[in-house]
Amino acid sequence: MSEDLGFLIADTARLMRRAFDERVRTHSMTRAQWRVLGLLLRFGGSTQVTLAEMMDVEPITAARMIDRLQEAGLVERRADPSDRRAWRIHLTAKGESKLEELRPTALSLYEDAVSGLNQAQQAELETMLNIIRSNLTRKSAETTHG
Repeated sequence: MSEDLGFLIADTARLMRRAFDERVRTHSMTRAQWRVLGLLLRFGGSTQVTLAEMMDVEPITAARMIDRLQEAGLVERRADPSDRRAWRIHLTAKGESKLEELRPTALSLYEDAVSGLNQAQQAELETMLNIIRSNLTRKSAETTHG
């Protein structure tokens, strides 16, 4: 493996983020907001702290994003029945509609990004990136807990 792999992955991610920002600008949505909505689709009912951890941002930053999304009617805060200090964040029907509205934009970006790769290569790339992510997640957990 080349030491350039980390740079290549980071640069690719940066270019994908930039392209996504350009494509969603007309939808009154930021990439960070899209990410919150996407995480809530998969992990609905997460706490603000958990969302902040998943996004690798400070809890106050996540809270501000959630505030804006709530003001737009895309998410709602519900009291946590087991911890009165915590709030659980849920997508609203409007939030789900916004995700559906933006899904073609995200798929188009993905298709542009992997053009030139056949289905087998795309699957192999995804498998390899999942292995790398798993390795780094495990190493991070070992460092944190070990």
